[in-house]
Amino acid sequence: MSRTEIRAGVSLASVFALRMLGLFLILPVFSVHAKSLHGGNNAALVGLALGIYGLTQSFGQIPFGAASDKYGRKRIIIIGLVLFALGSFIAAAATDIVWVIVGRAVQGAGAISAAVTALIADATREEHRTKAMAMVGGSIGLTFAVSLVAAPLLYNVIGMSGIFVLIGILSLVAILIVVFVVPAAPALPPRRVSFREVLKNAELMRLNYGVFALHVTQVAMFVVMPSALVQYAGLPLSMHWKIYLPVVLASFILMLPPIFIGEKRGKMKQIFVAAIGLLLLVQIAMWAVLSQPVVHGTMLVLLLLAFFIAFNILEASQPSLVSRIAPPAARGAALGVYNTLQALGLFCGGALGGWLTQHAGAPSVFILGAVLTVVWIIIAANMKNLPRRGAIPQAAVV
Repeated sequence: MSRTEIRAGVSLASVFALRMLGLFLILPVFSVHAKSLHGGNNAALVGLALGIYGLTQSFGQIPFGAASDKYGRKRIIIIGLVLFALGSFIAAAATDIVWVIVGRAVQGAGAISAAVTALIADATREEHRTKAMAMVGGSIGLTFAVSLVAAPLLYNVIGMSGIFVLIGILSLVAILIVVFVVPAAPALPPRRVSFREVLKNAELMRLNYGVFALHVTQVAMFVVMPSALVQYAGLPLSMHWKIYLPVVLASFILMLPPIFIGEKRGKMKQIFVAAIGLLLLVQIAMWAVLSQPVVHGTMLVLLLLAFFIAFNILEASQPSLVSRIAPPAARGAALGVYNTLQALGLFCGGALGGWLTQHAGAPSVFILGAVLTVVWIIIAANMKNLPRRGAIPQAAVV
């Protein structure tokens, strides 16, 4: 990777990390804090406060992505970060759960994921794009682990309002990074591509289903996993970071060699399908383990490691593949559709995971994941294997 590519990857990964830290810091402590708010004893409203972000994200990704194709990536990213900061400050001032919901909805309206990933794609050569996307995936995983450690400490020191203010400040810092650190965005292609062309692209449809299935599986799994670690590994919730932090770091290190080999040898399809296969094996193994009367905590940790290896490979490679397949003039729109399906996957994973756990037991969550992943393998098996180097002729894939 050139110095400019590294600078683009690191700086945009840091923008993602600052923004995701703002989201993850809320998760471990908000349900406890909500009881101090007016209306906070209503579990449905508390759940809505947590989930509304993903819903408004799903509505905003396509318009923001398409707008970045027309008006420029940086401008749209800055607008999204301003909305995220505004929503954070609204939530910080709230004394009623309804105003927290409003703040979270405004946060989600700043849907910049498509524009950021499109800018990474614009600023990197094809053969190095997955590495840049891996920087983003690694920063998100590390941020998630750090938030599990930092959130209870920050809550004790500055409270929930202070955390929301901190989140708003981090968003403003991210704007400074976009303006002064992220390399200048290259000129967008003059050719216009209709949105229908993006929706009709069969290769993009495979990836859109994939990101939906991946995030349904991820969130549904984490409906079950915290309770399982408490029950079977004997770890109280406050100690779960001792599992998540080393697992996330180890999985990030272990996922890099397959990606580098796949990029170097033109074998990304094989690596991609193998990662889906590993995800399927984890779902089946989780179902089998949790269906037993005695469960060993060590087995859960090993399966968690395998899950994150597969998840990180897929999370890094899919947006890279979308950016390579999509016409350059519609890259933002294609990534907008992709990120919309990702947000819907997050929403459906929580809803379906909770419903299945309540009505059919924890192991049923992994049956859902296995079924979605089997369909994904069938779909992915027929995808085209992209060449190792050079641009892809758009006429061949559109």
